[in-house]
Formats: sequence, structure tokens, C-alpha cells
Amino acid sequence: MATKTKTKKITDDMIISMYMDYVLEHEVVPKSVYKFCKINDIDEAVFYENFGSVEGIQKSIWSKFYTNTKSLIEKNKEYDSFSNKDKMLTFFYSFFELLTLNRSYVLFALPSDRTVLKNMEQLKELRRHVKAFSAELIEDGNSTKSLKITKHNPRLFSEGAWLQFLFILKFWMDDGSAGFEKTDVAIEKSINTIFDVFDNTPLDNIIDFGKFLFKEKFV
Repeated sequence: MATKTKTKKITDDMIISMYMDYVLEHEVVPKSVYKFCKINDIDEAVFYENFGSVEGIQKSIWSKFYTNTKSLIEKNKEYDSFSNKDKMLTFFYSFFELLTLNRSYVLFALPSDRTVLKNMEQLKELRRHVKAFSAELIEDGNSTKSLKITKHNPRLFSEGAWLQFLFILKFWMDDGSAGFEKTDVAIEKSINTIFDVFDNTPLDNIIDFGKFLFKEKFV
């Protein structure tokens, strides 16, 4: 059995699956690449062909969550015709559906303190992806506006979208509602708010969003 495993082509997705199974079964991060490879019966050289460290796997998992979500939503033939707001909503809904399928791992991997999430090393690649996606949406919207004064700053918008993402991530982690329906509400209100801010009509939705946060004790 060991010979068959070692001659089998090992992919990065397979190593990620091995890692996720390992941490959920042992409730601890592997202390070394050597021990991780020995338990999973793979050569260290094969591991290093795909990742430079255990930390590299952690980052890649979040990057895979993003790319898999993006691939899924782009398969929708109607996606290209969506408004930018609806594209963002579709992304967030789909991303958190994927996280729900991997909830046990996410809850293991992330701290409960939302302020810590902002600087987590394993989220850096995801942050880059989310900001690039958000900036692309706002740049697309700017391309349809002739007046410079009505155009929006992609860098500012993308940073706001990332902060909204972190808020929703923490909300989802703490959400005990059936089917995580409260997270769906939070996504809708949050995305509506950030787009309204950039459309210069923020007041009603910001108040609505604030009431929601107060009710759920997140402010």
C-alpha cells in the first residue's frame, strides 16, 4: 500500500486535503513537514514541489476557497450581465456557502477574536484576491462614467470590501441560526451599504445596517 501511495502523482489539492484531515483529526497543526509527510506516506521532496512550508498550505487553502468560488460563479451564464453589486453579492453568498462546507476546518484555523483576523498571515493571499476582485468591479463601474467627479477610488473601495469581508467572516463564525440565515442577511445589508456609500446615498442603508448590528450585538 505504501509503494502505491508513493508512486501515485501527488497534487497540491491532495496535500491540502491531507492537511485538513490531519488538523481536524489531531486538533493541532503538524509540528514539522517531516512528521506530516511520514504520517501521510509521501516524500518530503514531493511536498516541497508543491509547498514551501506548512504555513504555505494554510495560505493556499484560503486562496483555493477564492479561486473555486470565482470559478463557480463564472460558470453562471448570466453572471456577466449582473450589476456590479449583484456580482459582489453572488461572490459573497457563494464564498460563504463554500466555507460552510468546510466550517470545521475554518473554525479550527481562525481565532475567535475579529481584531486578530485583520493581520493573520494565512489570510494575506485571500486579502489580495478579494481586493483585486473588488477593485475590478469599481473600475468597471468607473468606465461607464464620463465625469471624473462621479468616479470612485478602486483602492479605497477594495479596502472597504475587505473590511466588510472580515466583518461577515466573524459574523458567520458566531452565527448559530439555522442554515446560517442571519449571515445571508448580514451579507445583503453589508454589500448594499458599501455600494450605497460609493453611490453617495448612504444614510438609510447605513442606519438599517446599524440597527441590524445592534440587534445582533455586534456593535
